[in-house]
Amino acid sequence: MDLFQSFTKHWKQAFPQFQQDNSLLLLAVSGGLDSVVMTHLLAEMGFPCYVLHVNFQLRGAESERDENFVRSLAKATSMEIFVERFDTLDYAKLKGMGIQEAARTLRYHWFEEKRKECQLQFPDKKVLLLTAHHANDNVETVLINFFRGTGIQGLRGITPFQKDRYLVRPLLPFKKEDLIGFAKIKKLAFVEDSSNGSNKYTRNFLRNQILPQLEENFPQVKDNLLQNIDRMNEVAEIYQLAIADRLGGLMEWKGQECQVPILKLKKTDQLNTVIWELIRPFGFTVQQIPELIKLMEAPNGSCLYSSTHQIIRNRKWLLIATIQPQENSFVVIESSDISIEFAGGLLNCKTITEPFTLDANSLKVMVDAKQLSFPLLLRKPKSGDYFYPLGMQKKKKLNRFFIDQKLSKIQKEAVWILESNQRIIWVIGMRIDNRFKCEPATSTALQLSFVPKGT
Repeated sequence: MDLFQSFTKHWKQAFPQFQQDNSLLLLAVSGGLDSVVMTHLLAEMGFPCYVLHVNFQLRGAESERDENFVRSLAKATSMEIFVERFDTLDYAKLKGMGIQEAARTLRYHWFEEKRKECQLQFPDKKVLLLTAHHANDNVETVLINFFRGTGIQGLRGITPFQKDRYLVRPLLPFKKEDLIGFAKIKKLAFVEDSSNGSNKYTRNFLRNQILPQLEENFPQVKDNLLQNIDRMNEVAEIYQLAIADRLGGLMEWKGQECQVPILKLKKTDQLNTVIWELIRPFGFTVQQIPELIKLMEAPNGSCLYSSTHQIIRNRKWLLIATIQPQENSFVVIESSDISIEFAGGLLNCKTITEPFTLDANSLKVMVDAKQLSFPLLLRKPKSGDYFYPLGMQKKKKLNRFFIDQKLSKIQKEAVWILESNQRIIWVIGMRIDNRFKCEPATSTALQLSFVPKGT
């Protein structure tokens, strides 16, 4: 059976829901052997396809050559083409990334933009992104994950279909040798990326140096690893059921915050594995497992960070939440009877004339309008803030109020306050200032209602 027949059979078995009459395929094409073969296979199958090409402008004339070649390929296969150019070096410097990471980020962000754009244009089609990863890439990925440190998930290899990203990798069952043979038979032209010969990149070093040496002693190493990947995927399904059961008994969600009881976690069997599966979805690495174990013994308020999340020890709990922006955000409110959408949620202001009734809901309060001086300022708390909590005649530092309310560090970071003429009106969602309360003689009030973000 030749590659086209094998590919067609694989597609019908692995992706039966995607047919020529209901799908639009966006092909990520670099101009190299793999993506060229994928393009010809899908053209031969009769799928409607668009070609997506990214010029990272990293290799001078070679980058221009690649772009021109892909444009010619799209024309030869009667496919519409979209090309995007990026100043990858500048982006990498700006974001503090390595060049490969920057290129990957730019590439997939643009791919998703184009996919969404096409989906809006063709609402009756299933618009998919296709990349040309093959079996050799899968082997390399597993080895890289293994050497860097990973769990069972990292040993499963590349996912053939990522439903949340509408991303399909149809060449995964096929080896590089299969693609080379097909290209020779069909006399397909393609371009060579000269950087593939450079061993300064991890994947190239593994491909050019490590794997050939392994094959000298273990000739079937690639086949064995591919078989291991298949077995590991079956093992992972069983493993995920067990992990879901363990984590279900540990993780308690309160809004956007996850709480984990420290004592219960400490008593968990296979602690390192459970911790890894607990922190992995939040961007933490396997190397941070010992740090989290130390965090369980650390002083209250101690933290552990990933690029996106933080884990904070708060008394008997570990709290996991998204890292909040550190900017000193504020919003000026020029007048009453307005709705303000801000980083913390939605604040509605409405003037109320008597008769009116006070609400016990902490998210909806009344304040005496005569005590207010516009503009009002909606801002984050700052050091030294104080107010007079409702019912009290003495002032209290905001930080002491937070301690009395037993707020965690994460909860404190989420607090906003509303002030008038440098006096706190409302610690939003918690307590108004006694100086602004409605008295029996109050004839006009400002009703403030707050809808927290994410609710």
